Amino acid sequence: MLKVAVEPECWRRQSLVQAVEVGGGEVVRPDVAEGLVWAEPARADLLPPMLDTNPNIEWVQLPYAGIEAFLEMFRSRPHLTWTCGKGVYAAPVAEHALMLALAGFRGLATYGRAESWSEPEGRNLIGANVTILGGGGITEELLPLLSPFRCEVTVVRNQELPMAGAKEVVGSEHLHDVLPNTDLLVLALALTPETSGIIAEKELALLPRHAWIINVARGGHIITSDLVKALQTDAIGGAALDVTDPEPLPDEHPLWSLQNCIITPHIGNTPEMGLPLLAERVSANVRRYIDGLPLLGPVDITLGY
Repeated sequence: MLKVAVEPECWRRQSLVQAVEVGGGEVVRPDVAEGLVWAEPARADLLPPMLDTNPNIEWVQLPYAGIEAFLEMFRSRPHLTWTCGKGVYAAPVAEHALMLALAGFRGLATYGRAESWSEPEGRNLIGANVTILGGGGITEELLPLLSPFRCEVTVVRNQELPMAGAKEVVGSEHLHDVLPNTDLLVLALALTPETSGIIAEKELALLPRHAWIINVARGGHIITSDLVKALQTDAIGGAALDVTDPEPLPDEHPLWSLQNCIITPHIGNTPEMGLPLLAERVSANVRRYIDGLPLLGPVDITLGY
């Protein structure tokens, strides 16, 4: 039986203990465990001493898809098998992206603040040219959600592999080629040194004046000062952001006051939505480890996601 520790003590722990047991594992102390399910993403600082004190641990399951806080640990401990929540939360985040797109296109940013009857505004998502940055789980879930709207979808990703529901998949070097014909730009990619600040003044200038940006990835993908300027000058139609840089967004930040900006506080996947999904992933990976099968959500240490 696979021996797994679930640490540290937090509100998620009991659900993850049950998930290990459902998968056929035994929950034990860290000093005798082969695997470790890390239950608290906000306390990445506690993980290195845990691993140093317990060299018996061979596999670490991280709770979220976003693993920026753990990157240095991967590089200093390449002998460990690392898995994360990659793909676990894709469905609720894709649903949130669709909601933000419809809200932006249909003028909810304006109407939600209005105190009197106003002039009509809005565009159809039906038939829109949609560009999605990233070809991971969120995009896989978003593509079928966009299908009823008959969108023309282009996916920009590192690997030019076909994706069901996308009209075209192009390499990241073609981003500037597709932006001028983009009605809706969705950011759904991992944050790496290569993708940090991928949307800045030049990219914003290439978008049509009516285009909306949806960011459900990481705030660091967008240069915030450039986005503020583009929104203030109506250089683009608007932005709907579930993530920001900085995050949390300070109360007096100019993004809050812009009528062409919608902000949600990083709730594309809430803890209540996500914990059952994470528990399913933990159970599946415990079973796979026991059966000698490849684990789900492997971290590529070289790529950093």
